[in-house]
Amino acid sequence: MSAEQPERPEAVVVALIDALGSAVSTDAAALDALRTDKSGHRTTASPLALVTATTVEQVQQTLRIASAHGTPVVTRGAGTGLAGGAIGGRGEIVLSTLAMNQILEINAADELAVVQPGIINAELNAQLAPHGLWFTPDPASRAISTVGGNIATNAGGLLCAKYGVTRDSVLGLAVVLADGRLIRLGHRSVKGVTGLDLTALLVGSEGLLGVIVEATVRLRRVVTGPTPTIGAYFDSVRAAAEASAAVTAAGIRPAVMELLDGACLDAIGELLGLELSGAAYLLVQTDGPGAEAEAAALLELLQASGGRAEMTTEPSEAERLLEIRRAMHPAMERLGTTLIEDVSVPRSALPAMFDAIARIERRHGIRIPTIAHAGDGNLHPNFVYDAGADDEVPAHIWAAADEMFQAAIALGGTLTGEHGIGVLKRRWLRDELGDAQFELQRQIKSVFDPAGILNPGKVF
Repeated sequence: MSAEQPERPEAVVVALIDALGSAVSTDAAALDALRTDKSGHRTTASPLALVTATTVEQVQQTLRIASAHGTPVVTRGAGTGLAGGAIGGRGEIVLSTLAMNQILEINAADELAVVQPGIINAELNAQLAPHGLWFTPDPASRAISTVGGNIATNAGGLLCAKYGVTRDSVLGLAVVLADGRLIRLGHRSVKGVTGLDLTALLVGSEGLLGVIVEATVRLRRVVTGPTPTIGAYFDSVRAAAEASAAVTAAGIRPAVMELLDGACLDAIGELLGLELSGAAYLLVQTDGPGAEAEAAALLELLQASGGRAEMTTEPSEAERLLEIRRAMHPAMERLGTTLIEDVSVPRSALPAMFDAIARIERRHGIRIPTIAHAGDGNLHPNFVYDAGADDEVPAHIWAAADEMFQAAIALGGTLTGEHGIGVLKRRWLRDELGDAQFELQRQIKSVFDPAGILNPGKVF
């Protein structure tokens, strides 16, 4: 019996309701909402049922029942993903961990917290602030995305060039396996190399290997002192990319270094009612000890690279500049349906990647507004198009995306820096991994999930 064809689906729903009662919903509108996420990709039919778990035991019961019936399970948090990695379809149970949203422990002495997966990233930091602590992963979706979702996709964000991605902030996990067993991975200590590092394996695994029900996360002390912020306009996006690469080559590591091309600036300016003039814009911020000296060196470097750069140490003005960057996604939504992509290249290859995007724009006659976490080489090209009645991404957009993915790989980069593979990038995964690694990864999946019930159809 395959995971794609469960035996007597109605029996699965009855078993779930008998075991979990009101935690189970079969409401048509609720199930329909689970067919999509922020990527806009939509499954062809609604899932069987939604289980909103509030305890680890409910997660275990759900997976035991699903395993017994051979029914697929899709784990879902806030549904803010951009790769279709947590959308439910025909014959599937959607297991929501959004209501598991408590902080179980804050340990200031050891600079760690133990949290449930459903807590929103920004809410965690709001509760950590009185303790002078900070969970550093800073995705643009931090106000709406869960820590569990951040872990499932190894999310990054504006600050990851200096403070690392989510994997760097996860010490341990509690995970429910496909058969309902609960395992605890990792440790609370700073160091630990006992056995294989299954914690790191689970981070970024997109729900393929188990359901994360608890995380022990590493915290940092809140950074105090000035945060000098520089905004620099350039006459071309290549010039801005070369300047960002020069920052890296100079050995300076700013907390934030974001690059916006001209199309992004136009869209954001229209949204916010601002005059943002230039073919590209580089936003740089430093923090911590030596922030002012670093910023002074950066200002000189950016001006020498052709940037019309100005610096502020005023917190409100710095926040205003950061809000311009954070307005990117709302600005894109106003332009039409957007396929928000996510590739990463070595930082020195950023100019070449922007050149490749420009060639793809010309070849296909489309605009691809692109923003980049220039501090770590992670680009987010936005393919804007008019959606048809079927909501499918047009073939010419996929053709352009294919060229972009191949260009990133050719430059020594990767298909995804932080959004994950989901359903949108499955067709390119083997191109990057190669046959041997692709098959090895499929074998690892089968060890954790022999019946293939966890998030089938995603990634592989």
